[in-house]
Amino acid sequence: MSEKQKIFYVDDEPINLLLFESNFKKIYEVLTAPDGSEGLKVLDEHPDIMVIISDMKMPGMNGIEFITKAKEKFPNKKFFILTGFEITDEIRAALDSGLILEYFSKPFDVKRMHSIIADALVN
Repeated sequence: MSEKQKIFYVDDEPINLLLFESNFKKIYEVLTAPDGSEGLKVLDEHPDIMVIISDMKMPGMNGIEFITKAKEKFPNKKFFILTGFEITDEIRAALDSGLILEYFSKPFDVKRMHSIIADALVN
């Protein structure tokens, strides 16, 4: 049996981390972190993570700030934003610049998210 590919989710709300993990753990090895600072450490420890999804609104460092720092260090990884709010100018700019590939709305559509993650892992 082949090893599951790793995906990584950063969110400051523990219930969201559990919900994400429960939806994707059968398909992927799911790693999580409660904030951007921890997220950067996890990426250092797991260089084989290729897909990273971050909540947008987090204390200390928002999702775009986290992804900006992570992408500087890991330019070949695929980054996505998950937000409970409408698309903002900051998210639109991140999409337009290629910083993130897509944004997902909460509550997230598991099938749509899985399809986009699977596509990102093969391209």
